[in-house]
Amino acid sequence: MTKQDLIKHLAAHADVTNKQAESVLNALTTAVLDTVRAGGELAISDLGKFGTTQRAAKTGRNPKTGETIQIAAKRAPKFSPAKALKDAAA
Repeated sequence: MTKQDLIKHLAAHADVTNKQAESVLNALTTAVLDTVRAGGELAISDLGKFGTTQRAAKTGRNPKTGETIQIAAKRAPKFSPAKALKDAAA
């Protein structure tokens, strides 16, 4: 499903215009991005939790040269699906 398909689906189920549905979808996307950037967690029941996880620094290897390199620690986005979403996929 593309973003445009999702907008049409939201508009049909919420009885709003496509433009209003797109505005709500963009607002939701912005809320998720802002929360993740701030290091917080956003939970939507029946869907899941959006958040971040901390990855430790580690030693890696350059596949081309075989040289050992240091990979810096970083934050990475994380999504944990809710039980309802897991059950829907089964």
